[in-house]
Amino acid sequence: MSEYLRRDYVVSEEIGRGRFGTVYRCSSTDSGDSYAVKSIDKVAITAAGDSLDTQCLFNEAKIVQLLSPHPHIVNLHSLYEDETHIHMVLDLCYEPKFHHQVMPEPEAASVMWQIMKAVAHCHLVGVVHRDIKPDNILFDEENRLKLADFGSAETFKEGEPMSGVVGTPHYVAPEVLAGRDYNEKVDVWSAGVVLYQMLAGFLPFRGDSSVEIFEAVLRSSLRFPTREFCSVSPAAKDLLRRMLCRDVTRRFSAEQVLRHRWFKITEQSD
Repeated sequence: MSEYLRRDYVVSEEIGRGRFGTVYRCSSTDSGDSYAVKSIDKVAITAAGDSLDTQCLFNEAKIVQLLSPHPHIVNLHSLYEDETHIHMVLDLCYEPKFHHQVMPEPEAASVMWQIMKAVAHCHLVGVVHRDIKPDNILFDEENRLKLADFGSAETFKEGEPMSGVVGTPHYVAPEVLAGRDYNEKVDVWSAGVVLYQMLAGFLPFRGDSSVEIFEAVLRSSLRFPTREFCSVSPAAKDLLRRMLCRDVTRRFSAEQVLRHRWFKITEQSD
C-alpha cells in the first residue's frame, strides 16, 4: 500500500477481489468516514500481456475522475499511485439484491431509472461502460444505486465506432460478439438484459456453455414466456423490445429510454 494512502486512510478488511484488483474497506484519518479503496495491480496487468485489458485498467482512474461526481455513479474521492499499484478511494457500496429475483414493476423501474441516469451521463461526457451487469450495480448506505467498475470502459467521440470484444457473455451486445464495430448503445443492450432479468427472474439469452450463450445472444430471439410475463405491463415489454433490438439504428439511446412511457406509468422521478 502507498505510504501516502496509509497517511490519509486506515485500510482494513478485504471486501472484494477481481482479476487485477482488490477492494478494501478504509476510513479517513481526518473525518472517520468510511470508503472503499480499489487497488489495481499494475505488474499483474502488464504481465498478462493483453493490450486491451492494460489500456482499460490504466484508464479506469481517469474515466472515474471524468464522471465524478454523479449521484448514480461510484465517485472517486482520492487517487494514489506507487511503483506497483494504482489506488482509488471510492464510495463504499454494497452488492445488489436482485440476482435472479423477480421484482415488482415499480421497484424494477426505480432501479432501471437510476441505471439509465448513470448511463446517460456516461454517454453525455463520452464514456461507454461496456460491462453493465448486476455485479457492477451497487447500492450505498442510503440505498441509492451506484454504477461501478469502469475497468472495461472506454472514451469515445460521437460518430467514431469502437471495437474489441469486451463484456460478460449473458449481457454483451450481439454486435460486440460478432466482431463488428459498435457504439455506446451496447450499454443500452446490457441494461435491457438486466431489466428483463429483474422482471422475469432469469436471463433472456441463455445456454449451458459459453458457445451456447454466444449463439443465443447472436440470434437475439426475444421471447416473453406467458407464465412469467402474464402480469408484466405492455409498456415494460415495449421498452424491452426497444432496448434489446438487434438493429442498432433502431435501438433506443439512453436518453430515449428515460423518456419512455413506462417510467411515467410507474411514477419515477429523480
